[in-house]
Amino acid sequence: METIRDKEFGGERPLFGTRGLHLENVTFHAGESALKCCADIEAEKCRFEGKYPFWHTDGFKVRNSLFTPGARAALWYSRNLEMTDTQVDAPKMFREMDGIVLRNVNIPDAEETLWHCANVDIRDVKVANADYLFMHSHDIRIENWHQQGNYSFQYCRNVEIRNAEIHSKDAFWGTENVTIYDSVISGEYLGWHSRRLHLVRCRISGTQPLCYCRDLVLEDCVFEEDCDLAFEDSEVNAILLSPVTSVKNPMRGSITAETIKEIIIDGFSIAVEPVKIISSNAI
Repeated sequence: METIRDKEFGGERPLFGTRGLHLENVTFHAGESALKCCADIEAEKCRFEGKYPFWHTDGFKVRNSLFTPGARAALWYSRNLEMTDTQVDAPKMFREMDGIVLRNVNIPDAEETLWHCANVDIRDVKVANADYLFMHSHDIRIENWHQQGNYSFQYCRNVEIRNAEIHSKDAFWGTENVTIYDSVISGEYLGWHSRRLHLVRCRISGTQPLCYCRDLVLEDCVFEEDCDLAFEDSEVNAILLSPVTSVKNPMRGSITAETIKEIIIDGFSIAVEPVKIISSNAI
């Protein structure tokens, strides 16, 4: 593998089409597509300032590096990325990629990031300003995750999340096969129109959670007081270790909670069978 160390590049496509390259302490100044159509690239202690540095790249490792805001849309249409100990200040990262491993990465401007991606493995990552994060992605595993940003994980499939803190209005809309363990989820309208959403030992806050769901399961979860009007038109089997402010028009299933302060069944209910509601304080 060829090594390039302590160099600076600029302009358009300075290393286009290279294979088997180790970059160490290299700076890519303003320009475009520095490493487009490359393969087997290792970048360590590098600085990326220009746009689109890794497009159509197959097999690359990025360690202890920096993507400045000018390196927007840095990783698109690529495969088999491993990124560790890296600061990503550039917006709109990771599009239409297959095979992403992130470890100890910070992305403070994560709007419209991780779209149409597959086979994603994330651990110890923080994202902020992350509106519309993870659109139409699938086969995702996440652990030790901290997120601030709305409309996340829409239309995702086959997702497993552990030990996360997620602050996101309209999270997990239209998802399929999502399981979340031991996490805090804060935001209005959680999980609407989802299929097979499974929440285990999660703490949930925000109005009107988990409506219009199919095959919804909650195990040993806690609802905060602002979780009102829950489960409208949902197929739900829930065990909650807290009081519930209100439940509205559930479709079928069972709900067990410490108490349910208000149960609303009105003229807009489409329940197909009576929902079994149990107060655990009465057991």
